[in-house]
Order: sequence, then structure tokens, then C-alpha cells
Amino acid sequence: MVTTDPAELAERMGKPAAARPTRVGDTRGYRVFRVVNVVLLLVVAAVTLYPFVNIVAQSFSDEQYIRTGRVNLVPRGFNLKTYGIIVSDPTFWNSYLNTVVYTVTATLISLVLTTTYAYVLSKHHLKGRGLLVGVAVFTMFFNGGLIPNYVLISELGMKNTLWAVVLPNAISVFNLLVMKAFFESLPKELEEAATVDGLNTYGVLLRIVLPLSKAVIATMVLFYAVANWNSWFSAFLYFDRADLFPVTVYLRNMVSGATTATSMGSTDSDVGQVNSNIKSVTMVLTVLPVVVIYPFIQRYFVSGVMLGAVKQ
Repeated sequence: MVTTDPAELAERMGKPAAARPTRVGDTRGYRVFRVVNVVLLLVVAAVTLYPFVNIVAQSFSDEQYIRTGRVNLVPRGFNLKTYGIIVSDPTFWNSYLNTVVYTVTATLISLVLTTTYAYVLSKHHLKGRGLLVGVAVFTMFFNGGLIPNYVLISELGMKNTLWAVVLPNAISVFNLLVMKAFFESLPKELEEAATVDGLNTYGVLLRIVLPLSKAVIATMVLFYAVANWNSWFSAFLYFDRADLFPVTVYLRNMVSGATTATSMGSTDSDVGQVNSNIKSVTMVLTVLPVVVIYPFIQRYFVSGVMLGAVKQ
């Protein structure tokens, strides 16, 4: 009979059997901690998801149920009138395309500027590094104000152009500091070895640093993309043409129009239905792309932020 037990095999070969590893069980305190932790996380998840599920339910519910507050987690009087009105409007799809263009362009610009700036700030031997850090941090607490910014954008000829919404907020100082901390945590020996092999500064950044920074780059993409997707005030301020509006401004105007119609006491049933759940529909349509994309980069999110927060 063939045996696979290590102790028995060792005994047959005349060798002393290795001691079996002893398994240390979880303490009672640790088991209690795990239970409490799971319960608290479930409560937090429920509290977080409840408003969103309620909004989705309202977006598919009938007017009378929404106005009387009878919609909770399940749609009542299922209908698609508001969705139909919005998605059948060509202006909505034009605004959606504008938002995609603005978000992609702004995210790429922000990523390039933040990465290069953070890499420079991560070099402690750089002359003038303290001044560059100070300039960045200064902008976290002080800015020119709304009117000077509007005058500046107008005088630069960027009003009613793509650049009015993608350039003024191209660098987030918080994201910059997170990325700077991540670059500082990378082993300096890797860059020194690459320099000895003949790579210049740009080669080290492109061929050594960036391939090791996928987690933090994915995190920055998420931060910038969500911020640019949800942004509406810059477009509302600097655009005079409706064909340039992003979807957030389009939906904001829809909400404003529905509120105005409600205050005027409209009796049209279709208008009443739209007025009742227009806010819910706009929220769902605005957040939907982010909800779809987030799972694909979620695995990089936590590691990217934590790596940027750990100092060797």
C-alpha cells in the first residue's frame, strides 16, 4: 500500500519525522471583531446603496406614486415616459458626445501634466523643488476668484471652446501629492541601474517608472474622469451655445424646466409625469457610465491610493 504521509515515509527511511505544524486557532476576541466588522460594513453598504436604489426606483415609477411618497426600493406604476422623452431628443445625444469628448481630452491632459509634475517633485535633489511644491500647495487655498477667471478665459479667446473646460482645472493638487508620494516610494536603485544602462531622464520615466505605476495611474484616471464627467459649472459659465453643452448642463436645464412647469401648475399628464421623476432620471443617466466603467478599474483603486500613502 502506497502512503503519502510525510511522517510515515520519514519513519520507513530511517529519518526523524519533521514536527507537524500546529494550527493556531482564532481567538474569541478576533472572531468577535470579524463578526462586528462584517455587520458594520453591511450596514454601511446598505445605507450607501439605499438612496441610489430609491432614485432608480423613482425614475421608473408613475407620477402619482412619486408625489405621494409611496416609492421605496421597487418601482410603482412602471413607466418609461421620461426616459423616452430624454433619449428621443437629438440634443441629449449631442450633449452626451460632448461630455465624452471633454472627459477624455481633459483626463488625458490632466494625467500627462500631473504625472510629469509629480515625477519632478519626487526628486529631492532638484534645485527649486521647494518652490514648485509651494506653488502647487498655494493654489489649494487661494485662487483668483470667479470674475477674474471669467475675464482671463475670455481674454485668452477660449470662451465657447473645448479649452475653456479642460485647461483651467487640469491639475488637482490632491492627486498631484498622491502621485508624488507614490513616485517617492519606488526603489531608487531601479532608476540608478537604468541610468547606468544609458537611459536618460525621459527614458527612465517612460520605460521604468510608468510601467511600475499602473495602479496609481488607474486611480488618477478614475479621479479625473469622474470629476470631469460630473463637471457642469465651467461649461455653464463659459459656453453660450447650446450645441457645446455637456450632458450635465443639458440635464440641469431639464430639471430647471421641469421645476418651472411645476411652479406654473401645468395640467398636462405627460408634463406632470416628467416633472415628477425628471430629477431621478437625470441622476441615473448621469451616473450610469461611471457605474459601468468603475468595476474594470476598481481593483487598481485601493492599491493605487495606498501605495501613494506608504513611505519606505
